[in-house]
Amino acid sequence: MPNIKLQSSDGEIFEVDVEIAKCSVTIKTMLEDLGMDDDEEEVVPLPNVNSAILRKVIQWATYHKDDPPPPEEDENKEKRTDDISSWDADFLK
Repeated sequence: MPNIKLQSSDGEIFEVDVEIAKCSVTIKTMLEDLGMDDDEEEVVPLPNVNSAILRKVIQWATYHKDDPPPPEEDENKEKRTDDISSWDADFLK
């Protein structure tokens, strides 16, 4: 699969599988807004994300890359926090 380069606010560059990067809605939207193709070699700057946070986002996305897409938001459904997996709960500590 093609890779993409993401640059953190402190200048560190992470080479990540495009599908993993797109697990982040923010990064996916950014790529769409920039009109970037999966095979472009440009570095995507993330000026509001430092390397420690970006590393965690990539770790989370790598774990969840094969998850099914989330269901459409139901405005009448309460936001539930008891649906969080034990891996996610440990990850967020």
